Amino acid sequence: MNAKSVPSAASFTARPAVWVVAWLVAWFLARLVLEGATVPTWGRVAAALAPVPVAAVALLSIVRSARDLDELERRIQLEALAIAFLLTMLLLMTLGLIELAVALNPDDWSYRHVWAMLPVLYFAGLAWTRRRYA
Repeated sequence: MNAKSVPSAASFTARPAVWVVAWLVAWFLARLVLEGATVPTWGRVAAALAPVPVAAVALLSIVRSARDLDELERRIQLEALAIAFLLTMLLLMTLGLIELAVALNPDDWSYRHVWAMLPVLYFAGLAWTRRRYA
């Protein structure tokens, strides 16, 4: 067994999946703190901002890993992102117009809920694009 077959700790933390999981954990922990009624304002702001650096590292890790993809996979990822971007524009435009027509419940349609739809739109674009190139 050579040295390259055993992943180092540095290569493990460089994996985007590790950082995405850390991001989600940080987000859920922030939500727990923010739902507590006894937390002072400065603590609530700190909890709200805590996932941001982890998210930034996760996104940077994803961008860096994209550099290692072959040409076809890069094209697939680019098209998936383009589809997700267009679907996101359509979603936000529709929600904005609907909100002018009727009052939307903020417990269902606030930013903290709508952002979670964006990865779903990316994976929909990825599925569509992978099927196209299959």
